[in-house]
Amino acid sequence: MCDYSLHNVKTRPAKVGDKLTTRLFETRTGGFCAPEDASVAVCVLPGTELSFTEEVRRLRSWPWSRGTFKHRTAIFRQINKENPATHHDALEFPDGKIVLLTFLEKGQQATVLQLPVTQQGFRVPEPEKAKA
Repeated sequence: MCDYSLHNVKTRPAKVGDKLTTRLFETRTGGFCAPEDASVAVCVLPGTELSFTEEVRRLRSWPWSRGTFKHRTAIFRQINKENPATHHDALEFPDGKIVLLTFLEKGQQATVLQLPVTQQGFRVPEPEKAKA
């Protein structure tokens, strides 16, 4: 998904193996882009697994939570969905900590490891019929 404030930015869905970079878009919202086209936001589905090239860094201007997460992997999540006028895109780290994507330092590189399992493409089994 792409955060609400990226709706006026050109977007595309993430694919397994995509190389992504954290970026601050013109809307002043942080998100992911592909290194070859920084003008396009890459939308990530909740549950997508990401691997970063280095430990993930937070913005220094976020006063109550500075520094680095001691992890290089994360799961993309959406939080605060009950409030439509706030940021939703976030990362959850193996220790359970969650940080909004917009609070990440820009220029960090990640790879899409795995997309979430969806119900698309699965046939729902029909109930067995009673024998007469």
